[in-house]
Amino acid sequence: MDTVDALVEGLDRQGYLAEPALGTALFLALKMGQPILLEGEPGVGKTAAAGALAAALDTPLIRLQCYEGLSAAEALYEWNYPRQLLGIRLAEARGETPREADLFAPEYLLRRPLLAAIEHPGPRPAVLLIDEVDRADDEFEAFLFELLAEGSVTIPELGTRAAVVPPVVVLTSNRTRDLHDALLRRCLYHWIGYPDAARVAAIIRRRVPGAAESLTTGVAGAVSRLRALDLAKPPGVAEAISWANALRLLGLPLDEASAGATLGAVLKYREDEEVARRAGLAGVIAG
Repeated sequence: MDTVDALVEGLDRQGYLAEPALGTALFLALKMGQPILLEGEPGVGKTAAAGALAAALDTPLIRLQCYEGLSAAEALYEWNYPRQLLGIRLAEARGETPREADLFAPEYLLRRPLLAAIEHPGPRPAVLLIDEVDRADDEFEAFLFELLAEGSVTIPELGTRAAVVPPVVVLTSNRTRDLHDALLRRCLYHWIGYPDAARVAAIIRRRVPGAAESLTTGVAGAVSRLRALDLAKPPGVAEAISWANALRLLGLPLDEASAGATLGAVLKYREDEEVARRAGLAGVIAG
């Protein structure tokens, strides 16, 4: 992937249509060796971008899903306590006294996503996806600084583990809270906005094979008009794909009746459905 165009073409072969700006941002993350933070509304393709990047590079995707209360141990490593206990019993059966160093050896280590990415042997770097980092606590965000800045992590019993082949780190955020400046300084940044109707239609063609062209363009336009309403959760690309696929499976064209029957594929809150129905589904469909 020696050029931005080559990377965009590689993503395209994986079914991910990246705009030139996103392709440039991902290319710079690869060449500069810096993490990249992808922000945007849910459903615009942030997580899918990391998956497509890993597939285009023919390298593993290692995903850490963040959530409130996520601890460093859960993200980095844990000790295999049942196996350690078995080791103690076997040593006692042989009349030996196990040493602490023997029990906290690499073979007793359970590697969680961060450590797995650090220890990935190559030859290509793994793509480490730290998904929805904004859902994690401030303490965990601070814990990431060493990994992002140095490409290493510290395990008290074993010392510092430096990356054999530093991973390509992709962080995503739905911007449910502001991230620390210290984290932002370590990352390249790209905002993924809602694509226009033409690009949504192109994505649906890729992801819903066999969908009629009238259905593809109709769903893309309707989703764009739904986003113009006062919705709690405007539909993204994922919802457009789901809606088009639902209609294709039912063998229905997109009209007022079919939209009303399948609205749950594209809108995920009861209040949003009520807003759309009050606005008039006929207008949403026809524009």
